[in-house]
Amino acid sequence: MVVVGGGPAGTAAAIVLARAGRDVALFDKAAFPRDKCCGDGLTTGALRLLESLGLDPSSVASWQTIDDVWVRSVSGRSVAFPLPRGRGLYGAVARRVDLDAALLDVARAAGVKVHDGHEVVGAVVGGRGSGRRGSGESVSQSVSVEVEGIGTVSAEHVIAADGMWSTVRKHVGASDEHGYLGEWHAMRQYFGGVTGVAASQLWVWFEPALLPGYAWSFPLPDGRANVGFGIRRRPGQPTKVMKDQWAAVLDLPHVRAALGPTARPEAPPKAWPIPARVGSTALSAAGGRVLFVGDAARATDPMTGEGIGQALETGVLAAETIVGGGGAEAYEAAVRGGLAVDNRLADFLSRHALAHRRGVRTAVRVAGLTPWTRRHFARWLFEDYPRAVLATPGRWGSHSITGDGAFTSRRP
Repeated sequence: MVVVGGGPAGTAAAIVLARAGRDVALFDKAAFPRDKCCGDGLTTGALRLLESLGLDPSSVASWQTIDDVWVRSVSGRSVAFPLPRGRGLYGAVARRVDLDAALLDVARAAGVKVHDGHEVVGAVVGGRGSGRRGSGESVSQSVSVEVEGIGTVSAEHVIAADGMWSTVRKHVGASDEHGYLGEWHAMRQYFGGVTGVAASQLWVWFEPALLPGYAWSFPLPDGRANVGFGIRRRPGQPTKVMKDQWAAVLDLPHVRAALGPTARPEAPPKAWPIPARVGSTALSAAGGRVLFVGDAARATDPMTGEGIGQALETGVLAAETIVGGGGAEAYEAAVRGGLAVDNRLADFLSRHALAHRRGVRTAVRVAGLTPWTRRHFARWLFEDYPRAVLATPGRWGSHSITGDGAFTSRRP
C-alpha cells in the first residue's frame, strides 16, 4: 500500500492499514516537523478519531484543552457555550507542526515506512501487482508512483492524501474542475504575548463584512494564540483584499481587547484555500485502485471550515474499505451517505442562516436560550453529534447525548 501525504488523512489511513497487517509506505514532499496553514482547532469528532488511532496528547507540545466556545454575534452580544466538564475532552487546540509530527510517529510505531522529504511526482496505472487479496486471488493491476530520490514504487492501492490540488489525481487522469480554487479562503497569524481573554478562551467573532464567514482566536499555551478569519471565495477576488480585511479585523476594538495590549504577531499572516465539496468530487480513480481522502477529497466542513476531523474520517474509511475488500464503491457509499450529507446541511446553513445579519443574530439567540441549548449547541458545533442528526442515524455512536468525550483517562 502507498499513501501519498503525511497529514492527518494520510497518516490515519496508513495507521489503520499497517495495524491490519498491510505493508505500507508513506511519502510526503515535506520533511517533518513542518508547519501547515490551519486554524489548529480539534473538534470532539477529531479527538475521538485521534484517540482511536493511538495518539497521546502529551506527545503534542502545543496541546491546549478547550472547555467553552465563546461566540460574539453581529449585534455585539457574546454568549459562552460550555462543553461538558470532567468527562474527557470535547475540544482542543494544537499547532499542526506538532500534531502532524506526533501522529506520524504513531504511524512509524505501527510499522508504516515513512519517507518524508520525498515528493511523489507521477503516477501510472497498469501492470501486475505483487500482492494478493484477502480471498487469495491475484491482484491484476497495480498503481506505480514515481518518487523523487527513490524511484518507481508499485502498490496494490494508493491512498491520495496530497491536498486539494492532488498530484496523484492529475497523473491518474482524474483531474477535474480546471482552475479550482476551493469554496473558502482563510488567513491566520500566530500571536504571542496574549494577555486578554483570548489567552485562555476560544472565541468566534461574526463580523458583518465577513458573513457567512467569521474571525477566530484559538488559545495555545504560554500566552499564544492562533488568530484568523475565513470567508467564502468570490471569483476574481485578489489576495490583497484579504490582507486589507485582515488589518480591519485586527483593528476591531473587541478583538484588540481579547488579545490584550501586549499581543504581538510572531510572523506574517498566511492564507490558504479551503476545499468543501466532497459530495460532488470523484473519490476514487483507476478502477478503485486510487482513493482520495482529506483535502484531496475536498472534505472540509463548508460551514466552519473544519478539516482535521473530516481528514481523519476519510482516511480511516478508505483504509477500512481496503482491509474489508469492499472496493471503491463501498468507500464512496460510506462518504456519500454520511459525511457528504452532513456537509450538504452545513453548506445550506452557511448560505442561508449565516449569510445575513438577521440569520446570525437569530441563530446565536436561539442557541443561547437555555443551559440545555447552549450545552448541546456546543457539542453539535464541535462535531460530537452529526451535523445532519436526523438524516444520518448511522453516524450516531454510543457516546451520543450522554456519553463521555475523548481521552477520558487523561486531561493534559
